[in-house]
Amino acid sequence: MRSIWNGAVSFGLVSIPIKVVNATESHSISFRQIHTEDGGRIRYRKFCEVEDREVSQAEIGKGYEDADGSIIPITDEDLAQLPIPTAKTIEIVAFVPGDRIDPLQMDAAYYLAASGAPAAKPYTLLREALKRSNKVAIAKFALRGRERLGMLRVVGDAIAMHGLLWPDEVRAPEGVAPDVDVTVRDKELDLADALMDTLGEVELEDLHDEYRHAVEEVIAAKAAGETPPAAPEPAAGGMVLDLMAALESSVRAAKESRGEEPEEAAEVRRLHQRKSARAAPKETAGKKSTATKKTAAKKTAASAKKSTAKSAQVAKKPAAKSTAKKSTAKKTTKTATKTATKTAKKTSSRKRTA
Repeated sequence: MRSIWNGAVSFGLVSIPIKVVNATESHSISFRQIHTEDGGRIRYRKFCEVEDREVSQAEIGKGYEDADGSIIPITDEDLAQLPIPTAKTIEIVAFVPGDRIDPLQMDAAYYLAASGAPAAKPYTLLREALKRSNKVAIAKFALRGRERLGMLRVVGDAIAMHGLLWPDEVRAPEGVAPDVDVTVRDKELDLADALMDTLGEVELEDLHDEYRHAVEEVIAAKAAGETPPAAPEPAAGGMVLDLMAALESSVRAAKESRGEEPEEAAEVRRLHQRKSARAAPKETAGKKSTATKKTAAKKTAASAKKSTAKSAQVAKKPAAKSTAKKSTAKKTTKTATKTATKTAKKTSSRKRTA
């Protein structure tokens, strides 16, 4: 591996010549900018504003732009002669427990390689001292134009150095957490613990960059003149699940993926269904009131029928009486007529006799 920095580790009065190499590498796929009409490469050329001409990389140096816009040239020699001890030295300043380091401060990682045979003994001494103490070393070093903070720890038989951000470079998590009061029930925590236990641990070596593999397949298909593979159907979204049901379903799915049989089948319910269930008693009450209304209506109708029948009976009685009166009047009239007729006949017969 090619070294990016040469210097020494200062461990008290012990100096360990080392070389710094990158401990990580990027496997991300990089793209070029092209002209979409003809596929031509888009390139950036570096021009000097004073001479208005393109310049080579060998002619390019560093400069600091002052507040008034003027440029102050800074050479590599100026940086190499900085009056600080960390210009060419990784200076260990303290040893602390590893859990004292906030992961938010972690930056790039490097390996420190012993530079030559004379560095083997002090290098091994520092490595074994770190192992025995179960601590990490905090150091300061200068790299790429700035002084940095670092953490040294043992990885296998090598010493690794993690660049650390300065404490004032880490933002406080203000306004990130929910600003509403949320109550988490013990049952929900129990299910979350069960899900964590079911998922268990994983070998990081078994994890792969599926996005990069998918991009490689697309590139290979287009290079061969074939149709790129179709994207899978997105998972159905938009359904809000009950938290308990979602946790139960997750535990069951995790167990099934591991070949275990779930204890109980989890039932997934939508939140609006729960609301309907809660509203059911109200609907039942509504039904009861409706039934009560119907019963009352029936009773009212029956009462109305009875009253109508009574009215009819009452109405019939006067009618019968009036009919009887009419028939009596007729009989009286007939009797009076007959009597008058007989009287008239007797009177006429008397007159004739006289």
